[in-house]
Amino acid sequence: MFCRSLLRHGLALVLTASLLLGLTACSGTPNGLSGSYVDDTVAMVNTLLVTISPEEGATSSEQQDQARALINDYIALYRPNNSVNGLASFTTMQTALNSLAGHYASYKNRPIPDNLRARLEKELHKAELSVVRGS
Repeated sequence: MFCRSLLRHGLALVLTASLLLGLTACSGTPNGLSGSYVDDTVAMVNTLLVTISPEEGATSSEQQDQARALINDYIALYRPNNSVNGLASFTTMQTALNSLAGHYASYKNRPIPDNLRARLEKELHKAELSVVRGS
């Protein structure tokens, strides 16, 4: 009886330790993101403005894949964060990111239309101004 209880407690301890180690291993920030909402948002805006800029020519498939991965990482990091996801800057940023990701998903390897590019630039600049202001 005593051995069975000891075994059960030992097994519970091992499972708890492995769960804690597994969760702490998953808590790092995704590719290229610092974990600072303001810094990450400004960096995302700058990266995406370069990616969608017409001066760079047609966006390559590799650039689209990198942008989509960065968008997914950014949203995965900040959408669950209640202190961030209610801010006006996050809502505006999320709208722009959803539009760009939707275009990339629906029209792979096609250039971004001028009206979508103009809207994205406007929303990205608005999100950048809002996040720097603190809202």
